[in-house]
Amino acid sequence: MIDYAQDLGLNLPFKSYDVDAMLTKRDVELTSGFGGNAEGRRAYLAYVSEGIQHSQDWDMVMKYQRKNGSLFNSPSTTAVAFSHIRDPDCLRYLCTILDKFENAAPTIYPLDIRSHLLIIDTLDSLGVARHFTNEMKMLLDQTYRCWLHGEEEIFLDTTTCAMAFRLLRIYGYDVSSDQLSPFSEECFFNSLEGYLNDKTAVLELHKASQIIFPEEPILEELNSWTMNFLKQEFCNGSIYCLDRSLSKLPFISFQVHDALTYPFNVDLDRLGHRRNIQQYSNIDNIWTLKTSYCCPNIGNKDFLELAAEDFSLCQSIQQKELKQLGRWIIDYKLDKLSFARQKLGYCYFSAATILYAPELSDARISWAKNGVLITVVDDFFDVGGSMEEFVNLIQLLEKWEVDGSTDFCSEQVEILFTAIRGSIHEIGGMALARQARDVSRHVNDIWVDVVKSMLKEAEWSRYKLVPTMVEYMKHAHVSLALGPIVLPALYLVGPKISEEMVSSPEYKNLYEGMSTCGRLLNDWRGIQRESDEGTINAMSLLLREGDRSFDDAVEEVKRAIERERKQLLRLVLLERDQGMPKCCKQLFSKMVKVLHFFYMKDDGFTNEGIVDVAESIIDDTIHLSP
Repeated sequence: MIDYAQDLGLNLPFKSYDVDAMLTKRDVELTSGFGGNAEGRRAYLAYVSEGIQHSQDWDMVMKYQRKNGSLFNSPSTTAVAFSHIRDPDCLRYLCTILDKFENAAPTIYPLDIRSHLLIIDTLDSLGVARHFTNEMKMLLDQTYRCWLHGEEEIFLDTTTCAMAFRLLRIYGYDVSSDQLSPFSEECFFNSLEGYLNDKTAVLELHKASQIIFPEEPILEELNSWTMNFLKQEFCNGSIYCLDRSLSKLPFISFQVHDALTYPFNVDLDRLGHRRNIQQYSNIDNIWTLKTSYCCPNIGNKDFLELAAEDFSLCQSIQQKELKQLGRWIIDYKLDKLSFARQKLGYCYFSAATILYAPELSDARISWAKNGVLITVVDDFFDVGGSMEEFVNLIQLLEKWEVDGSTDFCSEQVEILFTAIRGSIHEIGGMALARQARDVSRHVNDIWVDVVKSMLKEAEWSRYKLVPTMVEYMKHAHVSLALGPIVLPALYLVGPKISEEMVSSPEYKNLYEGMSTCGRLLNDWRGIQRESDEGTINAMSLLLREGDRSFDDAVEEVKRAIERERKQLLRLVLLERDQGMPKCCKQLFSKMVKVLHFFYMKDDGFTNEGIVDVAESIIDDTIHLSP
């Protein structure tokens, strides 16, 4: 602009040596190279054409023209190109802008799709998306139509393309990872974004790469190089501020730290919401490209206030529920069982962090109660009971109608059976209003399957029997006992679940995928403890069956976990006609997230750090900065 003014003979209020210094700096920038990124540098030089003036190669610049007539969707680049070569498509684009904005022009146009995606992502990340379901679906439908039509606004912008892929796939739209093949490491760093070292683009690619189904090598490669890049940039300080306190990190630094610390498979909903609410006020909604401009969809104070109020409302409800559950434990004498771990906080946390909406109270309470019961029953079969008591409990559950105290061989069995039966009756009553049928028998059958598998494992342990891996997994995925926690909750989250749905192959695959993933996580992280106890698990069987080192067995189990997780994610996210409602299928993948979180560092319930995290979700008030 200064060059143009000088050519026009305008008298500028700048000192000549300041102007000369700026122009010299520009000339150095334009004549310097940038390693091997020749294509990226050419794109950059085309992008800043208005700063090059008469020395520009306009034939090279016009190779970047888009279907809408623009260059890079940049009015300023397009305008300077038109002033030199009079391209009619450039003029058409510029006239469109003048018709829309009259005597002004934005830094980038159009930006509609990216703005819409930012709104959806913001509402999601703050935990208030459920209040805008219809509006979000409308925006996602529009984005999906643009995706199917190959719109340049999506596919010629790395950040927009990655964000569109991630959000569309999460919300059940059928999008192929093939569309991300242009963003391989070599291609990215030989592009304009790579030349500019665009960390936001890499971050969005990294987040997109985690929404991965089986057999998607493009996403595997994308995940690998983006993770390495972000870790390196974070460690060398290029996306850190001087103060390394997380609460004072600039927002891009927070986002990178968050993505690396809490990848998609361990990022529990409410934990993410809390972190994002606390950091949201630090967002800088002023973007700087050629000029600075404000994006009202970023750092929106109304979104923040709504999210904080919503979080506080949910907390107040959850605090009351937790007290109610504490009384339930005493009422059913579960606290009198000396062998049992008391893990109500863990169990309720796992419910509150994924089933946080006020209207899901019944599902939360069912989830937490059955989690407590499963923990106690597991301890009963591990250390607290005898074979006679195990058989007695199974017979009582199969019989269901019990005459009186004479049916119980011990007080322990009576306490356990009474609590389980009470929970099943309660679930049946809560579900009746939603399902218009009695589901108690199905819930009872789930419990019978679990305790029978626990009995089989008790027999292996007591009689020193060693099953094959196939036989072990047949019982072990059931004995992990996720069934009594997750499956009853399906009836309490809203939609009707028919008998055909819970007997379908889809339901079976969802349950087995979740349970297998959980069992392998438990056996990997718990190998030391269970070896000390003499308990058989998948890791010990792998070490017995083949010529494997311990590290080889660990890698084999980790690969199996990833395989199951990816397959489960595909089952959950891809819609099927007449299939189980998505909000029900999500319970399976959300439970796997809970398990990944619990086993992220330690052995599940032995991870004492979870107690502090649970308190932050249920008890700690969010205070917004003034």
